[in-house]
Amino acid sequence: MRLRIWHSLPLVLALFAGQSSAHGRDLMEVWQLALERDPIYAASGYARTAGQERVPQARAQLLPYVAADAGADLDNSRRARNLSGSESQRRAAWSLALVQPLFNLPAWNSLQQADYLASQADIAYRIAYQDLLLRTAQAYFDVLAAQDSLRALLSEKAAIETQLRAAQQSFELGATTITDAHEAQARLDLVVASEINLRNALQLAEDALARIIAERPGALAVLARDAALPAPEPNRLDDWATQAAHAGLAVASADLQTRVAQKELDIARGQHAPTVDFVARTGSASDYGTDGYRSGPRSLDSTVGVQLSIPLFTGGGISSRVREQTSRLQQSRALLENTRRETVQAAQRHFNGVVSGLSQVAALQAAERSSQAALEANRTGYEVGVRINIDVLNAEQQLYVTQRALARARYDTLMDGLRLKAAAGILQEADLAAINELLTPPVSSSEAQ
Repeated sequence: MRLRIWHSLPLVLALFAGQSSAHGRDLMEVWQLALERDPIYAASGYARTAGQERVPQARAQLLPYVAADAGADLDNSRRARNLSGSESQRRAAWSLALVQPLFNLPAWNSLQQADYLASQADIAYRIAYQDLLLRTAQAYFDVLAAQDSLRALLSEKAAIETQLRAAQQSFELGATTITDAHEAQARLDLVVASEINLRNALQLAEDALARIIAERPGALAVLARDAALPAPEPNRLDDWATQAAHAGLAVASADLQTRVAQKELDIARGQHAPTVDFVARTGSASDYGTDGYRSGPRSLDSTVGVQLSIPLFTGGGISSRVREQTSRLQQSRALLENTRRETVQAAQRHFNGVVSGLSQVAALQAAERSSQAALEANRTGYEVGVRINIDVLNAEQQLYVTQRALARARYDTLMDGLRLKAAAGILQEADLAAINELLTPPVSSSEAQ
């Protein structure tokens, strides 16, 4: 009994493997691989971790620090006349100092600036997360679009080959001239050339997705033909523009950069302010030697006090730095306004892209039905002799061009919806999950035939 089970195990595994291969990967499975393997997103995580270290570095300027110094020297004396009567003396000294800043305005401003820089690193990480969402979806849809285009072209190729055979048979029977066969052959040659380009485009699209997930994508779940594409929610352009202007991640990053520039100006101005430190020192300060006739006990000197430092004149360097940072602040404010306008424009563009894309998809679906009906009518007319071969070829080309345009329009509409949410700063993994619900398992090669 056990022997039979072990003999049947490879068959069971093969069946499961076949089911997995037939099912293919969907968008969420590809997304999980991208989260784990994309190097750009991983680099942004390391950059965020590094950016958080600015806060403890700035805080260290306000905390006490201890410094220890030690030194030893050899003093050799000789007569200048004949360099005789050499006398050597060894000396050693050490000191230990504790300094606690009591008032340091530039250091306090640096700490506040570090908080802004850490927040900016967090936002950069969120931007990288949204960018990975968009890159993954775009690469996934590019593969599907290339597959759809190739599938439509192969259908067109098969239809042209059928038309070519019909034209050759009609010529052999004397019903038509050789012109019909030449027209079909010329159209077939053009389709073969386009097929080569589309296969190359499919390979490039799969390479782009493989770069993100670090492996070949294999079979992918496809967008259902009857899937209802989502409309913007809310369906008001002003609401999305307002959201993008106030909550867009690019705007938030530019606003933090303006705050960083303001603190840099405050740091420059703070260089004029005095600094107060609590200082405690101890150590050996005598010049007694370590051996010889001057050796003996050395004194241990200790001092405790408050040290005040006031910059009186620095050659104009502080004033120049203040002027520089003032201009830098104005530059940051101008860039912030430009970023806000770009973000609002992007939200408007992608909102209109979704709205017009939905209308375009509906129009292309109607055009596909009309083209299919026109093709069938031309084929019937060709059979009864009221249509010529070129009419059928043109109708076939119109149908498959419409199908390729329809597939591309559906993917572009979905991507505009994702980019609209990214511009508004609200793109999340749940948005990919919602699109993933519109996908169906890939069509097998036998079904495609």
